[in-house]
Amino acid sequence: MSVDLDKLTERADELWETSILPSLSEFIEIEALSPGFEPDWKNKGELDSAIDLFSKWLVNQELDGMTYQIHRIDGRTPVLLVTVEGTGPGEVIFYSHLDKQPSRANLWSDGLHPLKAVRRDPWLFGRGALDDGYGGYLCVTALKMLQEQGVPYPRSHFLIETCEESGSYDLPPYLDALTDELGDPNLIVVLDSGGPDYEHIWVTEALRGLVAGNLSVQVSNEGVHSGMSGGVIPSSFRIQRILLDRVEDSRTGKILIPEMHVEISSKVRKEAEQLGNLLGDELWSQLPVVDSLRPQNEGAAEILLDMNWRPAMSVIGGDGMPPTQTAGNVLRTNTDLKLSFRIPPGVNAEEMDVILKEKFEQSPPYGAKVEYTPDAAADGFHAPAMDGKLAEALLEASNHVTGLPPMATWVGGTIPFMAMMQEKYPNAQFLCTGTGGPGNNAHGPDEKLHIPSSKRLTAVLSATIAAVSK
Repeated sequence: MSVDLDKLTERADELWETSILPSLSEFIEIEALSPGFEPDWKNKGELDSAIDLFSKWLVNQELDGMTYQIHRIDGRTPVLLVTVEGTGPGEVIFYSHLDKQPSRANLWSDGLHPLKAVRRDPWLFGRGALDDGYGGYLCVTALKMLQEQGVPYPRSHFLIETCEESGSYDLPPYLDALTDELGDPNLIVVLDSGGPDYEHIWVTEALRGLVAGNLSVQVSNEGVHSGMSGGVIPSSFRIQRILLDRVEDSRTGKILIPEMHVEISSKVRKEAEQLGNLLGDELWSQLPVVDSLRPQNEGAAEILLDMNWRPAMSVIGGDGMPPTQTAGNVLRTNTDLKLSFRIPPGVNAEEMDVILKEKFEQSPPYGAKVEYTPDAAADGFHAPAMDGKLAEALLEASNHVTGLPPMATWVGGTIPFMAMMQEKYPNAQFLCTGTGGPGNNAHGPDEKLHIPSSKRLTAVLSATIAAVSK
């Protein structure tokens, strides 16, 4: 029995309005900080609250053959595993997460707040609406619609964690402990991605990895009047500049560690040209930069390669510096920086931790106290394009529902789960997709979910899942 794509589309719209959006709006109200940002997560209880809210919604879906269990390992954030017995051959694992990045409410626009769901069509605003609160709702609903149509579907597992925004460091022990329950999947679906527009269904074929750490420079034991010490005691900030010059060319942004680079194949360059021709200037213009700013490298193809296949460093936090309004004429004792390196697929993140620590700590300038402490490491992901009946079903459903074929893309972000699962299940096909897109601002002010594209993806995903059991 084949799926009725028109009915899937109509039903997806109905279920989003009556079921998903009300519960997702409640989820937005839960801060649910990832453990890397809230060490006291257990006592705070909000990760448990997020799982409880989703579980309550899940029970109300009344799925046939559904069981679920909240798994807990001492000292680690909880994981929810939902299993729905199939009516056809094959197995699928769906992945999503319920932990969130922190917010600064004062940076959100008037009338918006990170912990308040606000709908302004076509958007739903709120922290976690996009990243990745909607993922579990969408996947479960896609399966529910197959049950309603009586279409055969594979045995399905929904793995929902609460540590992704901290690098998923709590997840590997659960993957080991749940190996028997997770079975041998034909397809692994992840909804934590997106693409350059909201019209296409975007399939992510590559993701960068992540290496993060804290670089600390200390020069004194107490602050000293800058008139007495300036030019005598080397500035901790200047030493930071010297150290950063060891790993990044500040004029070009090029990372100076050869091991962080991969050879960019002619195939990848050709794909960058093709995708760049499709996206054109929009790839740069969609970014909220000041009017006078230019990209690090000009041209859509080069921007795509920079965004996905070349390493990059960002300074994402700092300690030791008072606000400018209250800064006195004092030479500060220390400057601490939080560094984030995005690394291309194929680079080993743990090896980069070792190399960075050596680069920063060897021969400290002026004998300063220098310490680099690794904080997070996750490998990138690169999977071949989907093929066979799954690719055919995805193409047919996308053309029918959106009027456009699905498009392959790369995403500069990191989903640690992808590399973990690719290593664990090398023969599985991967469908990494989602409705992230221009202006959604995941992790930033005014994070928002594009509702119409999320409805369309629900219908397309439903049809693609059915193809596993054909």
